Amino acid sequence: MNEKMLIKNLYDLDKTIAKPLLEKLDYPWEALPKIKDFIIELGKTLDPEIYEQRGENIWVAKSATVYPSAHLGGPLIICEDAEVRHCAFIRGCAIVGKGAVVGNSTELKNSILFDGVQVPHYNYIGDSILGYKSHTGAGTITSNLKSDKSLVTVNCDNEKIETGVKKFGAMLGDHVEVGCNSVLNPGSVIGRNTNIYPLSFVRGYVEANSIYKRLGEIADKI
Repeated sequence: MNEKMLIKNLYDLDKTIAKPLLEKLDYPWEALPKIKDFIIELGKTLDPEIYEQRGENIWVAKSATVYPSAHLGGPLIICEDAEVRHCAFIRGCAIVGKGAVVGNSTELKNSILFDGVQVPHYNYIGDSILGYKSHTGAGTITSNLKSDKSLVTVNCDNEKIETGVKKFGAMLGDHVEVGCNSVLNPGSVIGRNTNIYPLSFVRGYVEANSIYKRLGEIADKI
């Protein structure tokens, strides 16, 4: 078992409504096939004083801001004080955490955004989990399917870890910053407090507390 990529070493689970799902698992990608059913069951228990139901299996906090042009597909939970902006496209099986931002023309699908996450401009976030206060710059894409459609592996310390899933975007630890127009390829796992330079091409595990400048050039944060 690779300690670096365990849920407990990537995320503060007190910063997500998905804690009951994630705390039972070892690796974050193990949650991907379970997100849909988890949302449906959790939604039934949400406080109607805080959340309102907007269609089948769609729960939106009354304090959240959702622009009229946004598309909300279920199952979906949008938590308190979140903001879903103009022309956002949420395809379903998504959790948008407290105070999170889903921005202009951003597409979201089968993903968990922890509290305070920002995906604010022209992003595609698919089959991914983004940790507390992580942020993706404009145009950042999580590429979630290999060209040959084979199961995704994660490269870490010269070891290939089998995930058992075909669709796997990116797992961003808490406080990760991803620069504009970066592509996070299938099987990308970014450790906590790491910065990714703009225009980056990322694959595999990137160490926590580091600066990813380009493939093969990663510096420790001082």
